[in-house]
Amino acid sequence: MRLESPRLTSLRERHAHLDARIQAEYSHAHPDDTMLKRLKLAKLRLKEEIDRLKDH
Repeated sequence: MRLESPRLTSLRERHAHLDARIQAEYSHAHPDDTMLKRLKLAKLRLKEEIDRLKDH
């Protein structure tokens, strides 16, 4: 079994944090669409980086 690198662990934690922020924004009576777009884009970029690191 190969241990996960600290970098990959950090990226996964940041990804989870962004997911929580997105959910929190959706819970508002009037979610900020611009903020949601920014958060989702950041989350997607993290996901892409995670996938690249997993492939190596």
